[in-house]
Amino acid sequence: MAAVSGLVVCGVLKWLEHYTLHNEAVLVPDVKGLPVDEAAVFIQNNGLRYDVIDSVFSKQVAPGAIVEIIPSAGAKVKEGRTLFLTINAMTAQMADIPEVEDLSFRQAYALLKSRGFSTIETEYVPGDYKDLAIGIESGERLLLPGEKIPLTTPLVLKVSSGEDEMPTDSLSNDIEPVTPLNSDTERWF
Repeated sequence: MAAVSGLVVCGVLKWLEHYTLHNEAVLVPDVKGLPVDEAAVFIQNNGLRYDVIDSVFSKQVAPGAIVEIIPSAGAKVKEGRTLFLTINAMTAQMADIPEVEDLSFRQAYALLKSRGFSTIETEYVPGDYKDLAIGIESGERLLLPGEKIPLTTPLVLKVSSGEDEMPTDSLSNDIEPVTPLNSDTERWF
């Protein structure tokens, strides 16, 4: 009975070694920065499979290129293993422009940040109420509420300074004083 049990155990261990491909490994190729269709050739030539599991947006990597590989490049894995890829999105993430008119500066700024906008400048313009949001511009163009734009777009939040505009009929402050002519001054007629 002991001999039969020993043979069964040895047989199972040999079968497991063959089935699990013990001491046989494939290196994960470094395909970061390559488009998925180009990387697929390298991955399949190494006897591996892949699955795209996520996408991110980065300006440092070409659109559609691989950003991350799990397991990492150079790792030893079994043949037939599935690699999980994260790729760079083809376009930047988009968001709607919120309605900020008549909100306080703090509310409007927080609303833009909560939507995911990161590049926000503030420009004070003449207006009746201090720190009252008037609108949002990008590239000298007024953005309308509900308009979809990339989150990476630089925005200018227009805010009221609390000071009235200079009236157009009071130009006396802009005119230089006139020096009177006397007899010593030449006249040009």
